[in-house]
Amino acid sequence: MDLQTIKERITIVQSKRQYLLSLLEQPNLGTLRIDVNQALEELDELIDEFRRAIPEQENS
Repeated sequence: MDLQTIKERITIVQSKRQYLLSLLEQPNLGTLRIDVNQALEELDELIDEFRRAIPEQENS
């Protein structure tokens, strides 16, 4: 997989993060809130790992 493809997929992941944040605003989420929070934590870790692996100057 080339770097451009990875960057595109990370962009998609980042957009999914916004959707998860909007789910947290739902009052009827119930116990799924735990799963949504876990997914957010894992997405944040993935994005952080990507940023550490590919420094900003290469991330353009």
